[in-house]
Amino acid sequence: MRILLLNLPYRLSLSTQMQVPGCITMKNFMLVILMMFCINAFAESYKWVDENNRVHYSDEPPPSSAKSKQLVSTSKAKSSAETGEATDSSNAAESSESGEPKTIAEHEAELRKKQKADKEAAVKAAQSKANKEANKENCTQAQLTLNALQADMRIMEVDAKGEHVYLDDEQRQQRIEKTKKDISRLCK
Repeated sequence: MRILLLNLPYRLSLSTQMQVPGCITMKNFMLVILMMFCINAFAESYKWVDENNRVHYSDEPPPSSAKSKQLVSTSKAKSSAETGEATDSSNAAESSESGEPKTIAEHEAELRKKQKADKEAAVKAAQSKANKEANKENCTQAQLTLNALQADMRIMEVDAKGEHVYLDDEQRQQRIEKTKKDISRLCK
């Protein structure tokens, strides 16, 4: 077979106008190259676990001492999409039943569950921290209010009408009791 790739642009322009006997066009050349790369798609694939419980994937048969499983065989004539879906579902069922190493899909599912649990734990921790901060602030405010109520000063409030009203001794005592209950609840 004779390949003329010298002066390639000239040969390409000639090959589109007329066919030169014994000359491989660029289109045919690329087709041959692509076919050579596709040969590996029909190779057999093996999954095996060594004595250290490490999972290996290879196109060569594993040693006889290892637990092995043939993933892709040359006798299968399915498309790659069908093979991938069938392998995922069968591997998930087999690994959960027989105790074999987990598939990538199972690892991803576990990772998502773990990330979700970690995220929920972080949210709970943040809420707990925010509640503690709010309780601390409320405790401080309640203690300041109790100090003001127990002082011998007149306490004035603004009522619903916007008028200034002074607390009498009975109202002051009720407020002191309520504030003490709040302090015992908030200041732990």
